Amino acid sequence: MREFIDAALFSEIIQCANAALGQNKQLINELNVFPVPDGDTGTNMSLTMGAAAAELSKKTFPTLGEAAACAANAMLRGARGNSGVILSLLFRGLAKRLKGCETADAKLYAEAMSAGVDAAYKAVMKPAEGTILTVSRVSTSAALEFAEHGSDLELMLSCACESAAEALADTINLNPVLKRAGVVDAGGKGYLFILEATLSVLRGEGFVPVEGQEEADEPRERADFSDFSTGEIAFAYCTEFIVGRENGKDPALLRGYLESLGDCVVVVDDDEIIKVHVHTNVPGTVLTEALTYGPLLKVKIENMREQHSEMAGGEAAAASP
Repeated sequence: MREFIDAALFSEIIQCANAALGQNKQLINELNVFPVPDGDTGTNMSLTMGAAAAELSKKTFPTLGEAAACAANAMLRGARGNSGVILSLLFRGLAKRLKGCETADAKLYAEAMSAGVDAAYKAVMKPAEGTILTVSRVSTSAALEFAEHGSDLELMLSCACESAAEALADTINLNPVLKRAGVVDAGGKGYLFILEATLSVLRGEGFVPVEGQEEADEPRERADFSDFSTGEIAFAYCTEFIVGRENGKDPALLRGYLESLGDCVVVVDDDEIIKVHVHTNVPGTVLTEALTYGPLLKVKIENMREQHSEMAGGEAAAASP
């Protein structure tokens, strides 16, 4: 029975979670219709977790808190897409709760998971249920409940996985877009893979998906992207960037400004940088405003209408005789 997670075990968890997302990124991509049907959630989550795995592989850490901080910082800077930024927030909150901790028992680790959920909900301007937020919240509640009376980390994560699977199955009922497509949430599916990887490490295994947790009501294994029109994508450009903080302007002002120019706004800041994700039709205007906060350190802009067209076109081509 495992009672503590230390730095070495945490690093192994991140490496295993990275492998799980890498192995299953296309499966996750094929579920990705929300918030935009552009089919890249698996890729984005994999790249985000990969940034943490790469940094943790470079050295060993004396404490769990330092390992968690390294992972969180790498994920913040390497976060891709809406799902990747939310994933980085889940680990950012976790790292803050573990700061200064050499190890974590079941109670502390559940509290750290809960701090991650709180950080994600607070940073997302308009949290939507039936998403990775729901799956992380419900699974963390199960972990907290177990930790009130139990100390076995493996059993705690098993409870979290079971609750995550149930919450994932329910996303199709909570989110009208998922209901229309007949699939569960892509980000939630990715988060379940992370929890399953964590449990596998605690059991001393490689990554093995948890058995007996298939989604209810037999949802589709993948979305039909041709069910969605490119014209339904109101804001075409997924715009992400990192700004170096130089002049002390309040990032909350940037949040408010971006809300007037698009949706799916997530703004995360620390002492050195501001990380931004927004869907907008005017990425140039967004970047011009960003420069008033400091120098642009990293920029990525993707045309989600083109991404959707490629996904829908690939399905049409595959269906042709």
